[in-house]
Amino acid sequence: MLKTLLVTSLLLLAAPYKQDANITQLNGDAILGKWTSEDKKLVVEMYRSGAEYRGKMVWFKDDDSKPMSEWTDKHNPDEKLRNRKLLGMDVVTGLKYDHEDKSYNDGHIYEAKSGKTWNATAKLASNDVLKVKGYWHVKFIGRTMTFMRVVNATAKN
Repeated sequence: MLKTLLVTSLLLLAAPYKQDANITQLNGDAILGKWTSEDKKLVVEMYRSGAEYRGKMVWFKDDDSKPMSEWTDKHNPDEKLRNRKLLGMDVVTGLKYDHEDKSYNDGHIYEAKSGKTWNATAKLASNDVLKVKGYWHVKFIGRTMTFMRVVNATAKN
């Protein structure tokens, strides 16, 4: 089992993100805008705050009939934050753009369902596909989530 995990991890390391040659990414701002998860249950708006890129939850769907505006961060390990609303909350923080690698590194992603915060990296696979990887200390062991662009950052809502 351990051998299989190690081999799989090495294969993932050897297979970098496939990147579309048409990406118009001269600076990190190509990530700006709204992105929906593959399962269409989450929309995150990526924005710049100083030198870092952040993402706030602007829409989500849950199986419960409770409205989005009533959901709170009830699983947060900090008891003082458990009453804050999920809608509008930053779930991606600290991403810094690497011009050489054309990737976003040194960030964190918050998982509201568990109250856990993970290290995060992100990379545009194309202008309309964003790959975000959450991991715990070791980049090659983690989970990559795919997001599709919803609204271009320059478009009016």
